[in-house]
Amino acid sequence: MFNGNFMDFIWTMLILYFWVVVIWLFISVLADIFRRKDIGGGAKAGWLLLIVIVPFLGILIYMVARPAIEA
Repeated sequence: MFNGNFMDFIWTMLILYFWVVVIWLFISVLADIFRRKDIGGGAKAGWLLLIVIVPFLGILIYMVARPAIEA
């Protein structure tokens, strides 16, 4: 079943956790981009292009640079 040692198992679980978090952030940011009414179609396309080309950096930039939604 599992032929490695315990640290290999921990390392594998850590990598799996990282990928789940990255995919979750990717989907959350995409949903947030499409849900926003305060940015236009060109800006949405630009954000999507940035996130698709450089996913981790694009997500990080979007989360830092996006303005707060006023209720």
